[in-house]
Amino acid sequence: MKIALVHDHLNQLGGAERVLKAFAEIYPEAPIHTLIYDAKNTQHIFDEYKIIESFIKKFPLARKKFRWYLPMMVPATESYDLSGYDVVLSDSSGLAKGVITPPKTLHICYCHTPTRYLWSDHNIIIDQLERRRIIGRLSQMYRSYLRMWDRMAADRVDKFIANSRFVAHRIKKYYQHDSTVINPPVDLSRFKVSNERGDYYLIISRLRPYKRVDIAIKAFNKLGLPLYVIGEGQEEERLKSMAGPHIKFLGFVSDGDVIKYLSRCKAFIHPQEEDFGITPIEAMACGRPVIAYEAGGALETVVPGKTGVLFDEQSWEALADTVIHFEVSKFNPQEIRQHAEQFDIVQFKKRIKGFVEESWQNFKFK
Repeated sequence: MKIALVHDHLNQLGGAERVLKAFAEIYPEAPIHTLIYDAKNTQHIFDEYKIIESFIKKFPLARKKFRWYLPMMVPATESYDLSGYDVVLSDSSGLAKGVITPPKTLHICYCHTPTRYLWSDHNIIIDQLERRRIIGRLSQMYRSYLRMWDRMAADRVDKFIANSRFVAHRIKKYYQHDSTVINPPVDLSRFKVSNERGDYYLIISRLRPYKRVDIAIKAFNKLGLPLYVIGEGQEEERLKSMAGPHIKFLGFVSDGDVIKYLSRCKAFIHPQEEDFGITPIEAMACGRPVIAYEAGGALETVVPGKTGVLFDEQSWEALADTVIHFEVSKFNPQEIRQHAEQFDIVQFKKRIKGFVEESWQNFKFK
């Protein structure tokens, strides 16, 4: 069985890229097709694999100004040569599902979400250029075209895997396709339960508007409790300007330091609606409880009273009230860790490999 991997764009390191890395470890001989590749921004974790970039790599400033080339991303995605492969496994929250495969090739898409800026977050601007009136109107027109293409692209997929039940529902709503749920992996071997515990709460997040770090800043300003924020992004300066003296921005930190901060925090704060949410699982792998907004993937991973608590309104007031009533002594770190073990990368690889093999056997004998 000859396999090719496809990824949207390989120029950052987040949950989707961790999934791709797991795919590459299962199928180390499989080439990875992607719109653009930045080894530095992905911390060189893909250096040992064969990366095939699209023609966008030849454009000026393609790696630094990737979004400039949005109109070229559809033809670039459709340009991949996938002839000669039995199975194409795409890893997508954007365009990768739209690759064109030969008739005898099975296309399985691991979908992190139907493209956010086209469907569930369609009212959020694509980037800062849309603040200009003319460019904003053109962007709206192009987005309408992209919605039509994206819906058509979903029909090119033979089998969908959703990363959560929440995303499975979205795939059914927007694409009218059923899917099998296989949660993303966490390498639990990297995380340990610590006997030490600090007095700070912790957020690990890209600093983007939909992550809603702002409500955590407001809540902890009012509470006067220590909050550490790990992450970078477009909201960084605005959030720093809002923050009081009890809030500390750590920026980018190494994996080792992330584990240190996670294992010693009083609780992990998760104020956003995520399609799944890997960092809360990482916190649980360290035996730390999670305080999460009651929506999205958190409903599938946080067990109230056992692994954390949920707040039902995405506001600083609701978060602050939950933190006030939060009692860390009620949580057993070992029980939290045990709950996280179901998301271990070993289980993920086993399920993915089994799904691909079974799907290929059923496909080739049709």
